[in-house]
Amino acid sequence: MALLLLAYGALVGVLGWHVAAEDEQESLQRLSHGLARHIVEHWPEITLADRDQADRVARDELLSMLMVVNPGIQVYVLDADGRVQAYIGDPGMVRQEQVDLRPVRDFLAGSALPLRGSDPMGTGLPRIFSAAMFPPRAGDSRPPGYLYIVLDGQAREAVAGQLSQRRVWQGTALVAGLGLLVTLAVGAFTLRRLTQPLHRLARRIGDYSQRRRQSGEAAASRSSPSAGDEVLAIGAAFDAMTERIESQAAREQQQASAHRETMAGVAHDLRTPLTALHGHLEALAGQGLGEPAQRERVLAAALAQSDKVRRLSQQLFELAALQSTDQLLHRERFRLDELVADAVQKFALNGGPSPVTLHGEPPGRLELDGDLQLIERALTNLIDNAMRHAPECAPVRVSVTHDGAQARITIEDTGSGLPEEVLIRLESGQSLRDPPVRRSSGGIGGLGLAIAQRVASLHGGSLRPLPSPDGGTRLCLALPLAQSMQGALNLG
Repeated sequence: MALLLLAYGALVGVLGWHVAAEDEQESLQRLSHGLARHIVEHWPEITLADRDQADRVARDELLSMLMVVNPGIQVYVLDADGRVQAYIGDPGMVRQEQVDLRPVRDFLAGSALPLRGSDPMGTGLPRIFSAAMFPPRAGDSRPPGYLYIVLDGQAREAVAGQLSQRRVWQGTALVAGLGLLVTLAVGAFTLRRLTQPLHRLARRIGDYSQRRRQSGEAAASRSSPSAGDEVLAIGAAFDAMTERIESQAAREQQQASAHRETMAGVAHDLRTPLTALHGHLEALAGQGLGEPAQRERVLAAALAQSDKVRRLSQQLFELAALQSTDQLLHRERFRLDELVADAVQKFALNGGPSPVTLHGEPPGRLELDGDLQLIERALTNLIDNAMRHAPECAPVRVSVTHDGAQARITIEDTGSGLPEEVLIRLESGQSLRDPPVRRSSGGIGGLGLAIAQRVASLHGGSLRPLPSPDGGTRLCLALPLAQSMQGALNLG
C-alpha cells in the first residue's frame, strides 16, 4: 500500500507539473497576446521589410531593446511566406528559417489559447508566441510580413524549468512523505484490527505445539515456523493436524482389521476344541460306551479339549487386561532367583514329555521391584511353550544371569524354532498383538509370547530371541533390577 501510494504521489506530481506548465503557458500567452501588435503599432520602423528603405540601425536597436527588456523572449521579423528576415542574436542561431504560418493565422483569427508555433532556433519543440501582421501597403496583394515573438525561449525555459521542477519535486516529496505516514498509520491500525483473530489463533496453535513437544508427542525433526509469521504457523499446524488425522485413521483402520483377524482367529481356535468336546460328550451320553476303559479314554480326551479352551480363554483375558493399562497395579519387591527356581521345580514335579532343568551357576540374590504374579505368569508361558515345542524327552534349559543393571532369564529348547514373522517382531521390539500372528493352519498364535512380551514392557524390560547354535528356540526375558540391587552389584 505504501509503494502504491508513493507511485500515486509521483503520478500526481507529474500530472500537476504538466497541468501547471499548461496553465502557465496559457496565462503567459494571454497576458502577452497583444505584445506583437503593440510593437507594430508604436514602432512602425520594424515593419519595413525592404532593407534598402528601412532604417536598419533603428530596427536593430529596437530589437535589441526588446531583448534587453525581456530576455525570455525571442523576436523575429518574417516575410509574407514565413521566412525569417531579421532577428537579434549570433549568426547561425536560427536553424529553422521557415516558420509555419498556420498557427500564426489561427492566432490572428482569435482561436482558443494556448497556441504553439515553430521555434526558429531548431529545438523541434512547439512554442507559445505572440504575432502581428504588418500593415498592408498600397498596391500589395499579400501582407508585407509578420512580427513573430516566441514567449518561452530557451533562456526563460532554463530558468523557469529549474524553478518549476524543484517546486514539483518538493511538492511530490511532501505529498509522498505525508501519504506514506498516513498509509503506515492507517494500515497498521487496520491490519492490527483485522489480524487480531489470526494472532490469537496462531498463539493458541503455538502453545498447543509447545505442549506437544514438551510431552514428546510431536516429531523432534519437525521445524517450527517463524514466531512472527502467523500464516506459516497456521499452515504448519494444519499440515501436522492433517498428518495426525491421516495417521490416526490409518491406525484405526489397522486396529479394526487386527480386531477382525483376532476375532476370526479366536473363533477358529475355539471351534476345534469345542467341536471335539461336544463330540466326546455326545459319546459319553450315548449307549455305545459300556466299557469303563473306553469311557475313561473319552472322558480324558474331553478334559484335554476343555483344558485347551480354558487355557485359550485365560490367555485372551490376561492379554486384554495387560493391553488395557500402561502401569503396574501391584508392585512389590521380591527375589527373582527364587521365583525362577520355584517355577522350574513346579514343572519338574508336574512331569511332562520334556524335563525342565535349571542350567548354569546360581546368580545369587537378585531383587526386583514389580508385579510378582505377572512375572511368574510370563515365565510360566515361556517354559510351557518351550515344553510343547521341544522334541519328546529333549530337555528345556532355564538360566539366570545379570549384567549389573538387568537380570536375564534365558529359556532354551531344541525344537523346530519360532516362525520367521515372530522372530522378526521380537528382534525389532514390535508387538505380537498388533496385528496378531496368524498360524499357517489357521487361527492366531503366540498368545503366550505376547503376554510375556507385554509383561516385560510394563516392567521396562524386553523379550528378545538369541542365537541358538544347537537349533531350536532361545529366548531372553530381560528385566531391570531394583535400584538398590543395582548399586550393590556394581559395588561388588
